[in-house]
Amino acid sequence: MIKNDLYLRALKGEIVERPPVWMMRQAGRYLPEFIELRNQYDFFTRCQTPELAAEITVQPIRRFPLDAAILFSDILVVPQAMGIDFKMKESVGPWLDNPIRTKEQVDAIEVPDVDDTLDYVFDAIELTLQKLDNEIPLIGFAGSPWTILCYCVEGKGSKAFDIAKSFCFTNPEAAHSLLQKITDTTIAYLKRKVEKGVSAVQIFDSWGGMLSPADYQEFSWQYINQIVEELSLVSPVVVFGKGCWFALEEMSKSKASGLGVDWTITPEIARQLTKNNITLQGNFDPARLHSSPEIIRKMVHEMINRFGKDKYIANLGHGILPNIPVENAEAFIRAVVEWKP
Repeated sequence: MIKNDLYLRALKGEIVERPPVWMMRQAGRYLPEFIELRNQYDFFTRCQTPELAAEITVQPIRRFPLDAAILFSDILVVPQAMGIDFKMKESVGPWLDNPIRTKEQVDAIEVPDVDDTLDYVFDAIELTLQKLDNEIPLIGFAGSPWTILCYCVEGKGSKAFDIAKSFCFTNPEAAHSLLQKITDTTIAYLKRKVEKGVSAVQIFDSWGGMLSPADYQEFSWQYINQIVEELSLVSPVVVFGKGCWFALEEMSKSKASGLGVDWTITPEIARQLTKNNITLQGNFDPARLHSSPEIIRKMVHEMINRFGKDKYIANLGHGILPNIPVENAEAFIRAVVEWKP
């Protein structure tokens, strides 16, 4: 049994003494001990070496009173497992030498056996769980099919993903075929993570906000919902769509246990759209962690009071920025832990 199950109780909608807290990208680039490892090993080596991934996962847990750990990995391990050869290019980010631009390329992609292609992730889960020793839950994650398609077609990061959108609108059949293959792989991958011992899974739709509400339904939500339907049978599922406030009402009718919200929506409107029927997670602007610890504390308490302590998980509205002072990250976490009604 997990000793601190506050995060899991919040996902079930139970009455809690305070909201649980964790931070997206908490295992990472703002921590000096992470930077030390980053200087020794390249990005995908860290993802693909179970001992390194486990160590990076627990680094913030040693420092801060967090209520959940999230496995250090990357959303691009899924397309890599499908034979789409992503690299991490210095000062560019994700990079694909041959982006997916044709039906023929899509047809050649196979849904892999995740046990063969992603075994290193499952090994990292086992090692991480040993280190966590049942203290707090471990979260597993994957990117949404749409977000992964964006990288596969664009071939790199983008501000607007125009090439990816054009591909969907001019080759809808190929786009839907690719989205379905990513969906099928993701379902198998997340199910295996649950079998290996993660307590919950989160789907990151980082680029969902690039789509209009109608296109979001067609190219993103219907595939996320397939994953939610399958995974909700075995695990709590949290869906985080950045810039997707327009889909919150629809999402809240799904079998997801929680919905992440970014900082572009007020707690009141998020509650209104979801009719207070589902646990919400978020939505502190990551850039606000540049404020002083005193201001951070005040803003965090205000955020909790506005969302309400129940059916709520305190978090950022997106991943923590690399240049945030460690003491400010700590101020955010401690503000939640020390919150009183």
